Amino acid sequence: GCGTAKKPAPSIAERLAKARGLPAAEGRVRELTRIARAQAAAGDRRGAARTLTEARDAVPPDGQPLAFAPRLVDIAEGFAAIDSRPAARATLETATRLASRIEDPLGRADVLARAATVYASRDDGLRDAKAAKATLTEAEAAAGEVPARFQPQALAAVALGQAAAGFTAEARRVVEALEAAAKPLEEPRAKAEALAAAARVRATVGDRSAAVALLADAAATARGIDAAANRAYALVAVAKAALDAGDDAEARALLRDAERATAQIGDPDQARDALQRVRGLAKALD
Repeated sequence: GCGTAKKPAPSIAERLAKARGLPAAEGRVRELTRIARAQAAAGDRRGAARTLTEARDAVPPDGQPLAFAPRLVDIAEGFAAIDSRPAARATLETATRLASRIEDPLGRADVLARAATVYASRDDGLRDAKAAKATLTEAEAAAGEVPARFQPQALAAVALGQAAAGFTAEARRVVEALEAAAKPLEEPRAKAEALAAAARVRATVGDRSAAVALLADAAATARGIDAAANRAYALVAVAKAALDAGDDAEARALLRDAERATAQIGDPDQARDALQRVRGLAKALD
């Protein structure tokens, strides 16, 4: 043969063996969680639950909070998606305990807001508004400690969490602060991403015209970025917001521009990562 035959995709058993052999605990946990998602998607709930339990047990008790709290939220999300609610709740409790030990307030706000979304979600979460509210209160306090330059990022995480959890009044209050913090930003990628996050929140709480105006502003800001990598990442963030706002045509146009930008990125690893993000979002549009 001429070596062009595609190798068959590795089986779940092969992937598990490979994941267990990874040297770093974070890599093991991340890969096991990915495999569990594949098992759940294939309808193997029992297998997914076993793999998620293995992933959770692979988290070292003295693990770095910033590295492992987000992984635990991923695992909790996996358990909730297959209706293993007690396991999801126990994992979320561990995740939020660990998250409160994250020194970086932005990282803390981000992880807590994501945990709150899993607590609150009516579709594949725990439908626990009370726990979601307590976790979001902690996330908002963390956002208050974040330096001004990263404040929009922290406020975006909190507002998106509140919107996803159905706390509309709180989401509106925080998104107003987010919009005020985004306007004076000098750095165009940060500004485009903050405006895109605000648009996503507005779309989620039903403020349609505000979402459209923010999207237009975010798109213009993203398209004007000089550096190809930053332009690509910003365009993907705005495309995600357009998708949330139900504007599929605009999302497609933004992704086309983002794909063009990835072709101009000098660093091949960064180019590959950016292209993966573009393709991942394009899949959601198909």
